[in-house]
Amino acid sequence: MSDTPETVPPSAASADDTAVPDSSAQRQQLLADVAALPPLPGVYRYFDANDGVLYVGKARDLKKRVASYFQKQHGGTRIGHMITKIVRIETTVVRSEAEALLLENNLIKALNPRYNILFRDDKSYPYLKITGTGNPGGKGSVAVQYPRMAYYRGPVDKRHRYFGPYPSAWAVKESIQLLQKVFRLRTCEDSVFNNRSRPCLLHQIKRCSAPCVELISPTDYARDVLHAERFLQGDQQEVMDTLQTQMMAFAEVLQFEQAAEIRNQLAALSQVLHQQSVEDNSGVSTKDVDILAVKVQGGRACVNLAMVRGGRHLGDRPYFPVHVEDATSLAGDAAADSGSAAPPAVEALVLEAFIAQHYLDGGMPPLLVLSHAVDKSLIEALSAHSGLKVNVQHQPRDARRVWLDMCIKGADLRLAQLLAEEGSQQARTRALVEALGLEVDQLDAFRIECFDISHTAGEATQASCVVFEGHKMQSAQYRRYNIDGITGGDDYAAMRQVLMRRYGKVAAQWSKWAEASELPAGTPDAAAPDQVGEAALIAKPELRLPDLVLVDGGRGQVSMAREVFEELGIDLGLIVGVEKGEGRKVGLEELVFADGRDKVSLGHDSAALMLVAQIRDEAHRFAITGMRARRASVRTGGSQLEDIAGVGPKKRARLLQRFGGVRGVAGASVDDLLTVEGISKDLAEAIYRALH
Repeated sequence: MSDTPETVPPSAASADDTAVPDSSAQRQQLLADVAALPPLPGVYRYFDANDGVLYVGKARDLKKRVASYFQKQHGGTRIGHMITKIVRIETTVVRSEAEALLLENNLIKALNPRYNILFRDDKSYPYLKITGTGNPGGKGSVAVQYPRMAYYRGPVDKRHRYFGPYPSAWAVKESIQLLQKVFRLRTCEDSVFNNRSRPCLLHQIKRCSAPCVELISPTDYARDVLHAERFLQGDQQEVMDTLQTQMMAFAEVLQFEQAAEIRNQLAALSQVLHQQSVEDNSGVSTKDVDILAVKVQGGRACVNLAMVRGGRHLGDRPYFPVHVEDATSLAGDAAADSGSAAPPAVEALVLEAFIAQHYLDGGMPPLLVLSHAVDKSLIEALSAHSGLKVNVQHQPRDARRVWLDMCIKGADLRLAQLLAEEGSQQARTRALVEALGLEVDQLDAFRIECFDISHTAGEATQASCVVFEGHKMQSAQYRRYNIDGITGGDDYAAMRQVLMRRYGKVAAQWSKWAEASELPAGTPDAAAPDQVGEAALIAKPELRLPDLVLVDGGRGQVSMAREVFEELGIDLGLIVGVEKGEGRKVGLEELVFADGRDKVSLGHDSAALMLVAQIRDEAHRFAITGMRARRASVRTGGSQLEDIAGVGPKKRARLLQRFGGVRGVAGASVDDLLTVEGISKDLAEAIYRALH
């Protein structure tokens, strides 16, 4: 047999067929295609009349498996409904069942078939990064000699060390705080580090050893970096033993100050380990574990993934698949046809789908702890694919039993929460968060600010900012901005001005807090420098950044927003532009990102797009009403062009463009008004009378 998969092309039905293939000719053609299939392992795909993929499956014997769909009556079941839609079959022959499994899940991720269990492909996990650890304490700039600890998400750079992945941004930041308490590594940017002349507040509260002003030698700092790395790798006891030995060595040579410093480190480390309530003390060497629990209820499913890295439980993250009922119905039927004693449980099918799709591209730990048993061939195939021997525990004991119980409880709670939110505004908020891949710890506190620009041919330009928080519009926090000092009609300049006025104040306020607290001047999305700053955030929510900034416009407006955020030092991932779709039709809008991600089209029936449209329309309404009020306030005598019979939007725009605004129109004579296209003598006189 060939070393490469072989595609078996059947003689498909005509591409022009749009009816359901219920005619005898179509059925005979499908049966002929099935009869021509080889009795070999492979993957099959079903297509409908619109060339959409209905289902992707694998088989040990392609001919036997595919034939089973057409050899018996399925009635009004889901599988029967799918079969009535099939007009074309494609198969690919492979060398083994393991290859078939991997190819099946690659195709599922690529084709998004209607009757397969699908998980959103989101592997964007955060990491804890320690910079430049290839040469700690060596030659180079001062910043290079003193590596920095940081939260990180993105492509890997070989010059740095990365620890994780972590299930959430919160888990990374908590780990950074723990390491600050024990090893006192710096977290400031290099630009801040290189320009410090005195220790910051973090040094005063014993969270940093102040390498910026050389209060610690490069050698001692490198030792702390090494201990921090070993701690993250799970060698906590070895780190404590090393520190204990160093403390005794200093004490023996009467260097009591150094011994006291290490004693304090040991005390802090002991406290950290005591606070970590879930530790793996089983003695097993595996320190990186993923725990997976699945819960199915009400036609929905939740797979909860908990991560253990370096022996420390870092938290969990839920995943909600789609097409659960359709896919499990088909899979159960497949099991029955294959001669299995009983079809696999729905939970096991969902879990297998998650494992295959989630770990297909790598990132698989050496141990999986599962709430339900899965097919051993799946784990063997993924192990061979990744080159890593993967073990599976279904009924663990001791600490891992605790981990699994916590994960199962988490799956129960997350699914119950999802079902409670279905059909509500909460569901729309969750849909948007999931569609954009955002990290949100408290959905109820998720905040969106949306900006829109409104004017009439450059006159009375006004920008609006509306706020969505707590699953509803917060009208008390709406703001309008009069835009001045720009060329009339320049929406880009208007957008720059409103964003600078809105977030420039936030950046300035945070700089004041940092300065008052003797902290490095950080960005607005940094942690609050002191309790005064935190209290101010609670009292004045406008002083904090939203979780998402919507801009009504495409790439041009997003590029302008990007320039403003780069100038202020704000995360570009917050910016999302709402671009009109093809033909500017409602429901075809696309989302444009400032951080370089590809555009996203959510679909006209998407709950996430419904929420985006709701917020965008509210910003547009608020901007228009404000613009009209401002425009009316500057009109001569209070008259309004739109109140003049015969002056519609097009004629009004021509007048304003010709004379540069209402004041110019009011100063024009009847003869001047006649020079405007579409303005008759009678209408010119009516306009003149209305404005005088």
